[in-house]
Amino acid sequence: MASFEEKGCVFNDIESKPLEDLWFLEEGSDSREDTPQRTNNLYWESQLTLLEEILERYQITGTKLGKEVDRIINNIKASDYCSCFKPNDSYNCTTCLRKRVATMLCDRGFTTNLCTSKWKATDKFPGGSHEYIEVIAVTATRKKQIRLLIELEFKEQFQIAKAGEEYRKLVSCLPEFYVGKPEHLTAIVRVVCEAAKKSMKEKKMYVGPWRKSEFMQMKWSGFNSIYHQKTQASESNMSFAGTPNVVVAVN
Repeated sequence: MASFEEKGCVFNDIESKPLEDLWFLEEGSDSREDTPQRTNNLYWESQLTLLEEILERYQITGTKLGKEVDRIINNIKASDYCSCFKPNDSYNCTTCLRKRVATMLCDRGFTTNLCTSKWKATDKFPGGSHEYIEVIAVTATRKKQIRLLIELEFKEQFQIAKAGEEYRKLVSCLPEFYVGKPEHLTAIVRVVCEAAKKSMKEKKMYVGPWRKSEFMQMKWSGFNSIYHQKTQASESNMSFAGTPNVVVAVN
């Protein structure tokens, strides 16, 4: 057992140290130089936790439709589905895949819209357009209609070739395609776009306007979204009912 004198020497040794060293002793092996790294780690951990919570809520809605879409996509990709015959890209033709998915959902009793969002160029963002699928569902009591979006290239929208490991881990949590409510999609887009901006700045990469949350959201609820094509199942085979709605402009 250490003597009183030995204990006193230890105390005096600590007492004589500057405040910086005392802080170091209290915190263990960390130091002030490590603080930015710890802050960075906490940021990515919090973003991952937030994204996982949003995805958990998202999975509650549209589960039945999501499974159906997955089966349809697998069936379509097992065949020669491209009818536009784009050179060197017929196997991965998302345009034809999207049309086939919408048609097959209709054939299986879902009220389906094939929609296009269009927006004009501004000082902040370039103009563009984006196509996606909309399904009009109803609640279990059939008293309320629910608009569900299907984005077949969802995960691909957020891929960045030279992104950091933390961002790639975040994107790996995303589903390959999205089936769910617009508000859940918006929440996911905000989290991932903010993370993309941080990752690209850390890598000293240019953050283009097309990487920003406001631009990404225009793909599904643009300033001038228009109705592109409507397909509706017959009432005798309808498991999702209701009159399809036109996607209206969002200002």
